[in-house]
Amino acid sequence: MRRNPSQFLSLAQLENLCKQLYETTDTTTRLQAEKALVEFTNSPDCLSKCQLLLERGSSSYSQLLAATCLTKLVSRTNNPLPLEQRIDIRNYVLNYLATRPKLATFVTQALIQLYARITKLGWFDCQKDDYVFRNAITDVTRFLQADTTHPLTKHRKIASSFRDSSLFDIFTLSCNLLKQASGKNLNLNDESQHGLLMQLLKLTHNCLNFDFIGTSTDESSDDLCTVQIPTSWRSAFLDSSTLQLFFDLYHSIPPSFSPLVLSCLVQIASVRRSLFNNAERAKFLSHLVDGVKRILENPQSLSDPNNYHEFCRLLARLKSNYQLGELVKVENYPEVIRLIANFTVTSLQHWEFAPNSVHYLLSLWQRLAASVPYVKATEPHMLETYTPEVTKAYITSRLESVHIILRDGLEDPLEDTGLVQQQLDQLSTIGRCEYEKTCALLVQLFDQSAQSYQELLQSASASPMDIAVQEGRLTWLVYIIGAVIGGRVSFASTDEQDAMDGELVCRVLQLMNLTDSRLAQAGNEKLELAMLSFFEQFRKIYIGDQVQKSSKLYRRLSEVLGLNDETMVLSVFIGKIITNLKYWGRCEPITSKTLQLLNDLSIGYSSVRKLVKLSAVQFMLNNHTSEHFSFLGINNQSNLTDMRCRTTFYTALGRLLMVDLGEDEDQYEQFMLPLTAAFEAVAQMFSTNSFNEQEAKRTLVGLVRDLRGIAFAFNAKTSFMMLFEWIYPSYMPILQRAIELWYHDPACTTPVLKLMAELVHNRSQRLQFDVSSPNGILLFRETSKMITMYGNRILTLGEVPKDQVYALKLKGISICFSMLKAALSGSYVNFGVFRLYGDDALDNALQTFIKLLLSIPHSDLLDYPKLSQSYYSLLEVLTQDHMNFIASLEPHVIMYILSSISEGLTALDTMVCTGCCSCLDHIVTYLFKQLSRSTKKRTTPLNQESDRFLHIMQQHPEMIQQMLSTVLNIIIFEDCRNQWSMSRPLLGLILLNEKYFSDLRNSIVNSQPPEKQQAMHLCFENLMEGIERNLLTKNRDRFTQNLSAFRREVNDSMKNSTYGVNSNDMMS
Repeated sequence: MRRNPSQFLSLAQLENLCKQLYETTDTTTRLQAEKALVEFTNSPDCLSKCQLLLERGSSSYSQLLAATCLTKLVSRTNNPLPLEQRIDIRNYVLNYLATRPKLATFVTQALIQLYARITKLGWFDCQKDDYVFRNAITDVTRFLQADTTHPLTKHRKIASSFRDSSLFDIFTLSCNLLKQASGKNLNLNDESQHGLLMQLLKLTHNCLNFDFIGTSTDESSDDLCTVQIPTSWRSAFLDSSTLQLFFDLYHSIPPSFSPLVLSCLVQIASVRRSLFNNAERAKFLSHLVDGVKRILENPQSLSDPNNYHEFCRLLARLKSNYQLGELVKVENYPEVIRLIANFTVTSLQHWEFAPNSVHYLLSLWQRLAASVPYVKATEPHMLETYTPEVTKAYITSRLESVHIILRDGLEDPLEDTGLVQQQLDQLSTIGRCEYEKTCALLVQLFDQSAQSYQELLQSASASPMDIAVQEGRLTWLVYIIGAVIGGRVSFASTDEQDAMDGELVCRVLQLMNLTDSRLAQAGNEKLELAMLSFFEQFRKIYIGDQVQKSSKLYRRLSEVLGLNDETMVLSVFIGKIITNLKYWGRCEPITSKTLQLLNDLSIGYSSVRKLVKLSAVQFMLNNHTSEHFSFLGINNQSNLTDMRCRTTFYTALGRLLMVDLGEDEDQYEQFMLPLTAAFEAVAQMFSTNSFNEQEAKRTLVGLVRDLRGIAFAFNAKTSFMMLFEWIYPSYMPILQRAIELWYHDPACTTPVLKLMAELVHNRSQRLQFDVSSPNGILLFRETSKMITMYGNRILTLGEVPKDQVYALKLKGISICFSMLKAALSGSYVNFGVFRLYGDDALDNALQTFIKLLLSIPHSDLLDYPKLSQSYYSLLEVLTQDHMNFIASLEPHVIMYILSSISEGLTALDTMVCTGCCSCLDHIVTYLFKQLSRSTKKRTTPLNQESDRFLHIMQQHPEMIQQMLSTVLNIIIFEDCRNQWSMSRPLLGLILLNEKYFSDLRNSIVNSQPPEKQQAMHLCFENLMEGIERNLLTKNRDRFTQNLSAFRREVNDSMKNSTYGVNSNDMMS
């Protein structure tokens, strides 16, 4: 037998490899060292060598290697370490840490992580009726006195038990130690005391930040605004000294620690409301507001950006967790709201300082302003005084920033459109409070800037810098005007406010006329994007079926600009859209936003009918060529993916065309002329042996993107049939040829495959062929041909780098899955005829699906959301309508599909999880039916596929049993969001595995505390009460009702239980 070379590595060699891994700058040496060390971690003597490294290793790097290797060993799920060995490692690590106080920090951290991992994974492990890994507090307290991938369900059970048995003690311990620390004069120049205080604050913050009820799947999300503190912790929060401790700490310790103290306060301020009764909450809020007031009165530490950021978060929590009616009753409210307003105004004026913190201040004022109509308290809220100050500070500070940013070459916040949009959404509510003042300010500032801008444009000696400043100011003003118009709430708006909106709209439209008249010479991209943002808000509020046409806004537009009704306003929109497409066709952001606006306008029932009557729209319908719209041209410099916006354009044109199209084939042919010419051009190129490949690719990609837009818009039978007869059979071979030639280039294949997927999608029942038409079958033949051709060729790519596998391979496969699903579930093809008449189209498509599926690792199926959604929705159709095909597959393929369903059951995406439940239900129902038939005495034997499928499932019962365990696990222990879907396969699983279910039930019952076992046993009895041994709909429905009651009863029973299920039980 050949020995692994790493078994012979001596300590000196290992130390040398660690040095090479962490210190060398030579990549080759480092990679070789890494490879050798990976082999070492998998070698049988790894455990003993790790101990030797810790004992005798001369460098910190070798100690780090030993700690990380041990962590991997104890985390192993297959072939785990025995309990005694893990206890030995735990004791050894604690002893090692206690006897070696001068270890490098990263080694200490790695060893603590090892200790934490052993504790967590062994939480339910017993030795002689003692939970051996639960004495963590005792172990760690000794240190403090001496010196100041399991399943998700199992992790949740461990976390819940840890929360109930230990977490409050840890929180109390950390608070007591913080009290001791605040009472002493700590020497923070001493590194150990400095570090101890820092770790103590982190520990307290982690206690408060604990995922108490198991809902936080993403630890990076900042704003879980409610902290679900357990009721048993009430005493700590009713005691005002807890809150006071953190405010005192903030004022007494150096600024470098303050952010952590404030982070703790943010969590404390977010404690769930139901922890207190009304009187207790008012008292708690009063202490909280007093603490905030004290910080605002002594703001020196807030000059530190981290402190400032955390304090802004704390302010935001004041309103996210408490009502305005409660805040106004606090004794010092008038003074506090004044201080907060001054702090906000000052912060906004210093726009360059900590820009990411502004979000929290604006969210506080947004929530305050939104609450004004609902506040019932008699005490004055004073927001009518302070909100306009905040609005003014935001607007004026943004305008003043423009000159400084241009002068000093700073980063322009307008570049970050996401951040700007977020702030504008907040301002839209704030600015609507005391709207008269907001409008007066905007009108005054806009008139000043617009007048200066006009004068500069007319002046021959104007400097480009001055023009740029005014354009920047106007950009901000246009964005802000759009935002405040978008903040209009119909039930709270008055005629006067609508008239004010009219004043603002008139000014923006006048500015647009001025800037559009200059586009031939020069244009400003940011200002144009602001205009589009304004138009989008204006459209949402004042254009459409629900808008009152008698609005005072239209009266003002009529007086100033002569726009008398919605049709005239729509003509302004279309004029702007055509101008943008003409002058900004090479600017992707403007083009795509302009086309999105056109698309949005084309959706409304009444607006689309008004649009069609406009001459400008008729011009677009008759002249959609690159001559008039440059973005439709084949620009050799542009990227193939930049043509995406063409689909949006043609979707809008398709909707506009459909309004008056009816059955007029001549009008349709006329509209399609440019696309017909493009198809003929590609066909001409393909017919010659040598052609310009780049030109052919660009023409084809542009064409199929256009066609997909039209196909998406044509959701009625008459119009879609015109498109179908135009493309089939004349042009389908061109699409097939493109896939054959360029299968390796996703920039070409993705649009073609997406077009095909759209053509086979029976949207709004548009694919209804006449009884004498074979077109449904012919369309499926083309689909099968494309899937087979693409699938067979893409599998010849060989090994694809991990970072490119989605773009080059999985994306195309995902679209093929969606295409096949759409065709199979479209109800326009009778799939039984294929085999009957010896047509292999269906078999080819299904076999290609299997080949493609087997080329994808399980992990990828769930790692890429679009792939998982298309795969599981296709599998749902196959298990529902083509179970005989599934049953005929090879055993390893069936096991692959079943394990993919098993993994999908625990997916975070509810759609995937629900799809898996449905697939499992179809499979289990099929199995149950076949088993029932095989036990009956009947003359017709089971067909070969069913017989073989039954045989495979009987040989591998563990797969179905595991899924039964998983589903039950989710229903009992997790936040099950799709209980109905979970209930459907569960009955079949139980009926197929009655003995296993009985053992599983006993295991769960026995894992409960003795006093709760009877109740749990009764829950299971009630679950199966009245359930018969069949899968008829009536029986299933009864089971689903029983399951709802079962889940409620089990949750009630387990709420007070600190026990979990033993780690070696059947649920693990």
